[in-house]
Amino acid sequence: MPVLQYACTNCGKKFDELVKQHDETVRCPDCGNIAQRLWSGEIYSATGKPAKKCSGNCKTCSGCK
Repeated sequence: MPVLQYACTNCGKKFDELVKQHDETVRCPDCGNIAQRLWSGEIYSATGKPAKKCSGNCKTCSGCK
């Protein structure tokens, strides 16, 4: 289970959240509004090695190489 970074679209709070899946809906701990995932930092493949050209969006990816 990954820890991902989120920002609230309502109040602007930035926070980390432990999620089961990368695409699940996360709510802001302060105001309860739906938060948006931040795409920053190093992306790693399932093997634990840094991905060379990864957008971090697994839905549009052909797989980590």
